[in-house]
Order: sequence, then structure tokens, then C-alpha cells
Amino acid sequence: MQLRLNKFISENTKYSRRKVDELIKQGEVFINKNPAKIGEKIDPDKDTISINGKKVKQDNKKIYLALNKPKGYITTRKDEKNRQTVMDLVPKIKNLKPVGRLDKETEGLLLLSNDGDFIYKLTHPSFECEKEYEVTIKGPLSMLRKRKLEKGIMLDGKKTYPSEITIKKSSETETTLTIKIHEGRNRQIRKMFAQVKCPVKYLTRLRIGKITLSNLKKGAHRNLTSSEINVN
Repeated sequence: MQLRLNKFISENTKYSRRKVDELIKQGEVFINKNPAKIGEKIDPDKDTISINGKKVKQDNKKIYLALNKPKGYITTRKDEKNRQTVMDLVPKIKNLKPVGRLDKETEGLLLLSNDGDFIYKLTHPSFECEKEYEVTIKGPLSMLRKRKLEKGIMLDGKKTYPSEITIKKSSETETTLTIKIHEGRNRQIRKMFAQVKCPVKYLTRLRIGKITLSNLKKGAHRNLTSSEINVN
């Protein structure tokens, strides 16, 4: 069976597809002792793949986890400053990776998997996977600001996709709402509300596609169901 090289390596190592392509460009990836090229396909049953002389072994068991991330944990596989990471909250499984990110102060649903296809479909912008968050901001949110956020605003030189905001409760001091977006830019929700002068006090992710927190307690994790894994 023919597979794209970067997909095969991503599914069987700690590297993302983007990082694999960088390693290929740097001449660190080999197919049967020959330098690999971007976009090449391989047969895992026949070809030998190596990175810097170390053979990439195929791991066929796929893992899919949902974690209710608490505040104070970094979304990374390993932190050089020895801070707490989300990997401290789940079993130690080879090549398990977070699907996207939540910043240190954000809580809620975080998925982890060693299935490169699953990760790609949930994180690549072209799939426009819907994510839902609950947000508490300082002060009220005017209809003008709400419409502005929903239509899309400029962040880092690029306009955000349209979003959907539902206000749950509001007072002069704070507003709680839900927002649905179809992107996953770095600290996007916080930046969007900061742009309209409504600082975020509390942020939690409720849903990714059809996958929800259910009744997961903070810091707890569960296996995804077969219907949740099917993201097509």
C-alpha cells in the first residue's frame, strides 16, 4: 500500500507533517538509504525509512483520547522548563500528540491521538472544523461589537472566518457567551475579544466537531467512540 512519506513518518514518530517536510528538505530523511524528496510515496511493507540513521518503525495501534484540560498545563509533548504539560494527564503512549492547542490559562476539550490522518482533518484550515467555546469577558458586549466579531475581524494581517456568538448572561461587570469558530489560530479567541476591547476572564472549549466534553471532570480523559473517530 502506497502512503505519502510525511504521513507515514508523522503517524509513527513525534514529528508533525510540516516538521517532516522540513527534515526532508534538510536531507535528514532517507528511503532505502537514498535521500527522500518532498511528496514521495512509500510502501511501509517494502521500504525502509530512516531519519538521521534511525529506522522509523510502524506502529499500527491507533489511540484517540479526549481530555478535559485544566488551567496551568502547557499543550506540548515536552517542556524544556519542566512545566506541567497535558502529557502528564494521560497514559504514556508512543507518538501520542495533542490535536491542536489550548493555551496555559484555557480549559476544556483537548484531543490527543497518534493517527496522523485524524489530526490532519481536525487541524488543517481547509476542513473548517467547527469548535465551540464558552467565554466570560469583562463588561457587556454591545450588538455592534458582537456583529463585528461574527462578520470577521483582522488579526495579524488576516481576517478571521465568520463566527456565531450566543450571549448566555450579561451584566455591567461581565458577560458569559458561547462562540463557534472554524479556525484554530494561536490564542484566537482571546485576540478577537481583545480587539473589540472586551478582555477574556475565563475560556473553556466545549466541543470540536461532534466531539464534546460530555461529563469529563477536569484533568480526566476518555477514549473516543467509533462515531467520534469518524470525522469524515
